[in-house]
Amino acid sequence: MPGTNLTRDEAATRAALLDVTSYAIDLDLTTGDKTFGSTTTIRFTCSEAGAETFADLVDATVHEITLNGEPVDPATAYADSRITLTGLAAENELVVRADCTYSRTGEGLHRFVDPADDRVYTYTQFEVPDARRVYTTFEQPDLKAPFQFTVTAPEGWKVVSNSPTPTPEPSAGDGQGGAAVWRFEPTKPLSTYVTAVVAGEYHEVLDVYHGKHGDIPLGHYCRQSLVEHLDVEELVKLTRQGFEFFEEAFAYPYPFGKYDQLYVPEYNMGAMENAGCITLRDEYLPRSRQDRSFYEFRNEVILHEMAHMWFGDLVTMKWWDDLWLNESFAEWACYHAAVEASEFTESWTGFTNARKNWAYRQDQLPSTHPIAADNVDLRAVEVNFDGITYAKGASVLKQLVAWVGLENFLVGVRAYFQEHEFGNTEFKDLLAALEKSSGRDLESWAQEWLQTAGVNTLAPEFELAEDGTYASFGVRQTADPDHPTLRRHRLGIGLYDEAGGRLVRRTSIEIDVHGDHTDVAELVGQQQPDLLLLNDGDLAYAKIRLDERSLATVVGGLATLDDSLARALCWGAAWDMTRDAEMSATDFVALVLSGIGSETDAFGVARIPGYAALAATLYSAPENRAALRSTWEQGLRKLLENAEPGSDHQLSFARAYAGAAHSDAALTDLERVLDGTLTFDGLAVDTDLRWTLLKGLARNGRADADRIAEELERDNTISGQEHAAAARAMRPTAEAKAEAWEIAMVRDDVPNETQRSVVLAFQQYGQDEVLAPYVEKYLAEADTLWERKGTQRASTALEFIFPKQLASQELLDRVDAWLDSSEANPAAKRYVREGRADVARALAAQAKDAQG
Repeated sequence: MPGTNLTRDEAATRAALLDVTSYAIDLDLTTGDKTFGSTTTIRFTCSEAGAETFADLVDATVHEITLNGEPVDPATAYADSRITLTGLAAENELVVRADCTYSRTGEGLHRFVDPADDRVYTYTQFEVPDARRVYTTFEQPDLKAPFQFTVTAPEGWKVVSNSPTPTPEPSAGDGQGGAAVWRFEPTKPLSTYVTAVVAGEYHEVLDVYHGKHGDIPLGHYCRQSLVEHLDVEELVKLTRQGFEFFEEAFAYPYPFGKYDQLYVPEYNMGAMENAGCITLRDEYLPRSRQDRSFYEFRNEVILHEMAHMWFGDLVTMKWWDDLWLNESFAEWACYHAAVEASEFTESWTGFTNARKNWAYRQDQLPSTHPIAADNVDLRAVEVNFDGITYAKGASVLKQLVAWVGLENFLVGVRAYFQEHEFGNTEFKDLLAALEKSSGRDLESWAQEWLQTAGVNTLAPEFELAEDGTYASFGVRQTADPDHPTLRRHRLGIGLYDEAGGRLVRRTSIEIDVHGDHTDVAELVGQQQPDLLLLNDGDLAYAKIRLDERSLATVVGGLATLDDSLARALCWGAAWDMTRDAEMSATDFVALVLSGIGSETDAFGVARIPGYAALAATLYSAPENRAALRSTWEQGLRKLLENAEPGSDHQLSFARAYAGAAHSDAALTDLERVLDGTLTFDGLAVDTDLRWTLLKGLARNGRADADRIAEELERDNTISGQEHAAAARAMRPTAEAKAEAWEIAMVRDDVPNETQRSVVLAFQQYGQDEVLAPYVEKYLAEADTLWERKGTQRASTALEFIFPKQLASQELLDRVDAWLDSSEANPAAKRYVREGRADVARALAAQAKDAQG
């Protein structure tokens, strides 16, 4: 039985048969707090008279089905999330009246009651296949149609959809009073997954962007309890910058009339590109002080979703095989726009320090896949929203832009939008446009970069003459034996020398690397630099290696390198070498402690301490771990003391210190900062930092349930409840873990974000005794969790509650036995394999650290 799955072949068959003319969707949100009314009218043509097909509808109570005026018995037609349609005519009308179920998992129509004031908020989230949880659909991206939504909701609510919000009318059928009806105008042709309805007691701020192609009405929305945190002037500024840049770059007016951005609670993703109706995590409206990396990333999220209005919504993939193209293009475009059109002019440095490391890790797991994944069905799609689809794809597009030239790239993209507006395409259509604009044959490039998996490693090979110059120089390219493709790379090579106490670039060249070895004649005769940096400028997607002298220079003086992108490459190379057991965890921690205090990139300051914490707790040799954890803890204490008051560095080091604290002295520090008897000049101990400090205490058994409840009384919000749930899960007691396990893995009545908070908090280093029994429990749950919990909850739990901190050969053996014998869903096995790979990597790194 297909269940909620849909195969690519089924979708192709249905697309060949049908052409959808229109959807009319009536939603009644006044029928109760568990379900809502959903009536869908679909008009469509069929190319084969008398044919049979199916419509999609999930988790509904179907009251009535009518096809071409004739009743269809729901008892026989509706089964297994599908409505069977037989005897189709050339022109058809399907009407389905049903009650659908509100979600608590962030899928479909999510309903939330704010504990701060008991106000009600709903919103939809449909990507990949969840529009069918709200209305009857043909759930595939290539059956586009105009959508007309009519929504009945309590009077006084705000109701927003893809079309401009109409003036509400009194509800004719509302005998009790207090309900209203919003009748939206039909949309442009859209795919089901980018339609949206957001309704509730939202706060609304309206504005207008006056652009070269006309006015675009803007709306910003949030919960009433977050109004004071809605920095709408800044958000409008970022939105205007984005529109001005993209309308010029794409040479195509914004296609969807108005543009609303709605900050919604308990959101699974960062944001979603619903046409003209963007939904975003309301954590992007910070209630406590955040560092610059937070605002830089928020800007990139806003620009990412805006880029989708053209690439994804205006022109949409035919099937999910080209999911990567949607996401990779938006990822590349948002960083390009941030650099060119916003104050975050060094955003590519942040990309290297954060997003690209995500891609490198994902690409070295057993679940790696080509950028253009073979998504044979929806199950395959749902596990491919990963670092390869987003960050690797964006890295490869960045290299393609460097190869064909930015202007040629944009000329091709503009032609692509013009030719395929409101239609569906495959990658070959974009490739043809880029080949025409650039004059280059891109087929072989696409083959080696998009249809193969794995990451290459580039290392310098050279001989020195007696005078210290290069007698020969080349770049050696290697690949993982399981993914042996050697690719072409556009590569910068930088030579940096120590001068006046700083590392200064002497020269930089660009070359094309191909095959296993590329000679670089330009460097023969050059004096060996203090730092030789492959991939200078970060054009290539590849791991790089530092030669012995360069590594010594980085370890001894990375802080003296002024170029932020060059530093990011050095940080990345050192972290890669640590993960690959080529640099010891002890040395990496020393590097971070010596260099992070003077790092200027916001993402570097925010993310690199997390890498060092992983090195200290997981990659360190067991015999070295206590000493290294102490070094890391005390080093962070000194960095916190010495940080400029009120700086981002100070805030990042305070957070990292709370995470590293385990000695009596450090834990006493956390207690004293919380009660105000220890202060650091300029450090505001606000709501979120208080929770960070309290979690540090809870992790070490210094905050019991009563202390956590006391903090929750100070912050009785949904965020406070999520923090409290995490703090309780972190406690090193059998009772705390048993309670957390029920929330994370068993119960169905827990909101998605609360469950996620508990999952992320469950596994803690140094709690081996109370966590050891959960190895078997985890594997037992993994057998059936995917079917019982669904994609969102199961993927979160299986990925983040895997017991990798218990790394040992015994754990590897047990997981291997489970993988050999279990009949679990392949998606569930993917996450277990990834966890196993992390354990194997940790054991290799521990062995390296033991060698010194």
